[in-house]
Amino acid sequence: MTDLLIKLIPLFPLLAVILNGLLGKRYSHETAHRLAWGSVGLSFLSTIAVFVDILRTGTSYEVIAYQWIFGGDLTINLAYLVDPLTCIMLLVVTGVGLLIHIYSVGYMHGETGFTRFFTYMNLFMVSMLLLVMGNNYVVLFIGWEGVGLCSYLLIGYYYDKVSAAKAASKAFVVNRIGDAGFLLAIFLIFVNFKTLDYTKVFAQIGLLSPEMATAIALCLLVGAVGKSAQIPLYTWLPDAMEGPTPVSALIHAATMVTAGVYMIVRNHVIFDSSPTAMAIVGTIGGITALFAATIGLVQTDIKRVLAYSTVSQLGYMFLGCGIGAYTAAIFHLMTHAFFKALLFLTAGSVIHALSGEQDIRKMGGLSSKIPWTHRLFLIGTIAIAGIPPLAGFWSKDEILAHAFTHHHYLLYGMAALGALLTSFYMFRLMYLTFYGTSRMDHHTEEHVHESPMVMVGPLMVLGVLSILGGFLGFPPEQGWLHQFLEPVAGLGGEHAVSTGLVLTLMMVATGIALLGWALAHYFYSVNLSAPDRLAKQFKAAYTTLLNKYYIDELYDLIWVEPTKTLGRWFDWFDRFVIDGLVHAVAQLADLVAAASTWAEKYVIYGGLNAIGYGNHLAARQWRQLQSGMVHHYAAVIVAGIFLLAVIVQLIMQL
Repeated sequence: MTDLLIKLIPLFPLLAVILNGLLGKRYSHETAHRLAWGSVGLSFLSTIAVFVDILRTGTSYEVIAYQWIFGGDLTINLAYLVDPLTCIMLLVVTGVGLLIHIYSVGYMHGETGFTRFFTYMNLFMVSMLLLVMGNNYVVLFIGWEGVGLCSYLLIGYYYDKVSAAKAASKAFVVNRIGDAGFLLAIFLIFVNFKTLDYTKVFAQIGLLSPEMATAIALCLLVGAVGKSAQIPLYTWLPDAMEGPTPVSALIHAATMVTAGVYMIVRNHVIFDSSPTAMAIVGTIGGITALFAATIGLVQTDIKRVLAYSTVSQLGYMFLGCGIGAYTAAIFHLMTHAFFKALLFLTAGSVIHALSGEQDIRKMGGLSSKIPWTHRLFLIGTIAIAGIPPLAGFWSKDEILAHAFTHHHYLLYGMAALGALLTSFYMFRLMYLTFYGTSRMDHHTEEHVHESPMVMVGPLMVLGVLSILGGFLGFPPEQGWLHQFLEPVAGLGGEHAVSTGLVLTLMMVATGIALLGWALAHYFYSVNLSAPDRLAKQFKAAYTTLLNKYYIDELYDLIWVEPTKTLGRWFDWFDRFVIDGLVHAVAQLADLVAAASTWAEKYVIYGGLNAIGYGNHLAARQWRQLQSGMVHHYAAVIVAGIFLLAVIVQLIMQL
């Protein structure tokens, strides 16, 4: 029974894709959205049943859905591996995905392409499920590319909007850069292990040389950096805000961006074999966590602030992986899915209430107008800031504590400073959006309204999860989640730490979060003129942060424009050299053909006609010799004999 349920998990949303994709125009929007969220709901229920079975029996399942490719050393099946790590990912993907689908019913109401939207969303779910369920690198890669394709379709949902089309293309291209590294890693794995199945590869990991382990790990890391938007391939994620808000929640919270973290944890045996790769993973994570947090300080678009917070929080997950705290990384992945989905969807509720307005400078005073949205956004803000006892505190604190107790002091300092900035810019967002005096125009303010229950309901569920979800990992490094994941992710090299140190680190983390809140309160509630004064005083720094360190411009200067120039040069070369040669050859062929035709017509045919006419004339002359008179014939005979005698005489003389 469990095997069947495992096969059904990705099948349910796939059937919805087929039905809505092929027949969606023949039935109502109501039927389309019920098929969409209902299929994800069935996947979620199947996941719960599988999870309960694994929790009860302690076993993992490998299920072959289809015998696909086999020959020589290569055997690849469409097969699933469902173990504790897969279970956690499936619960997050299907659970949060279901809530986002339900929310989308209200948010996308009245939009053109309603059925198309849900078709893309379901296809996204299918791809993500294949990614986390596959028992080999090929199935993983199919899901990996599938979410990349679907991100292109969903980010560019408003395809008639230039900025959305450019953002979709940017996401697709940047992800392809990372995917090239991932594909190279798969080739190296097959060359060294003659198999692409996880269990067989990991069983032979001791045969790898340190150099090859580092090479494979770094190639895998390139793929993870692209998909999870880490430095230097993070630039696509903030631009992904061009898609509808539910898309942002799906991509940023529970699915696509977490794929890189999942892939590293799944392959932690390979990364553990390379201290160099581990150090690079941790460093990238620490730098990204701090770097993205600084950009979030001054952004004015509500969704872009959340986008950079996603990049920063993913940095914490990478940092956790780099220091060997794999369970803590997955723990933060899970809690982040709860509070980040909550934050994006409540932001969508704000945008919905304000008829599409996203600039926080044009908001304010919304706490009394949309009270449910306000309360739920506050829960998400407290959670991401890392204030106990909400979910974000436990997972983020565990990563920070692990870094400190394992002597990664530089990474700890970067993460701690990033946590301070996170708390500050999230409460800045809170104050500018919901508190103070209204900065809305009169027309917008008159039409402010709370979202319908189909949108608020999922937010409430996410709010509860953001409050209670952290207790799955309590007590730190010894909670239920750690015991459940231990067979797959290990304990990350944990060692005994004094209770006093643990409590001290927890108080420090709490103090950092509260300090960020206090600073935001001072600047945006007490001394309202201070932010503008500081912006003018440190104009260069403010402008640099507002323009995101000019990274996009730098990439344009170094890569994009030279590539365009090279493309234009190749286009010129193709048009005027290659095509010119082709056209010249064609013209030469035309000339040769024309000359051949002329020669055939006037030389060959003319010669043949001349010969024919000459024969005709000769025939007329010879015909005259046929006079019928004997003396004429006798004369010819005598002349012939005489001519023959002359010829013989000449020959004899020679």
